Amino acid sequence: MNRSRVVSLLIVVVLLCLWEGYCRFFSVPDFILPTPSEIFQTTVRQTPLLLPHAAVTALEIVLGIALSLLVAIPLAILMFAHPSIEEALSPFLVASQSIPVFALAPLLVIWLGYGIASKVLMAAIIIFFPITVSLLEGFKNCGHDYVVLFRLMGAGFGTRMKLLFWPWALPFFFAGLKVGVTVATIGAVIGEWVGSQQGLGYLMIQSNARLRVDMVFAAILWLSLMGLGMWKLVNFLEKRVVRWN
Repeated sequence: MNRSRVVSLLIVVVLLCLWEGYCRFFSVPDFILPTPSEIFQTTVRQTPLLLPHAAVTALEIVLGIALSLLVAIPLAILMFAHPSIEEALSPFLVASQSIPVFALAPLLVIWLGYGIASKVLMAAIIIFFPITVSLLEGFKNCGHDYVVLFRLMGAGFGTRMKLLFWPWALPFFFAGLKVGVTVATIGAVIGEWVGSQQGLGYLMIQSNARLRVDMVFAAILWLSLMGLGMWKLVNFLEKRVVRWN
């Protein structure tokens, strides 16, 4: 274990100890702020309840990531190939991220219902922007000398995209994907808050209504672990794919 991981682990341990000590010293009620030990016990004890809801949320996030990739990659290529399209679409892309997600969630639930579709689309809306922007910037950042060389060799746009632009932009793509997967939980959970019958967001709303704050924290812990796991997976894929970086 390297020094940075030791420092990170030490910081987490210190914060948890301070949290535990504060709750016990001041006798903070569990329905206000449970101790970390109580949250851990609840997380373990309620695993049979948490696991099915976590599976639903995870499915929504994975489908949201897949949908965002299906939209973001072709859109980034299209805007790079035709700057006029980029100029026309850029205001709409920015506007899509300027609208608060809480304002979109009720509309998506009305249009798509209480099922999984509205949550998937909500997650995809949040994810696709950083992927699109990062990939587009990667294409634009390609070395001019290499572009000239490929043109002198008679390579068309498709060949340049396959052999030059896409490999060059892969580090940018994975950087955007890392951002996307870490915020993917936000879209799915907000969609579940507005209207759903299952998922960790649904469980959080139900637990909060019953003053089961320990269950709310347990759901947050599961969401944090899911986000961290997806970030680690993308980081692993990046090291395998972008070996030259």
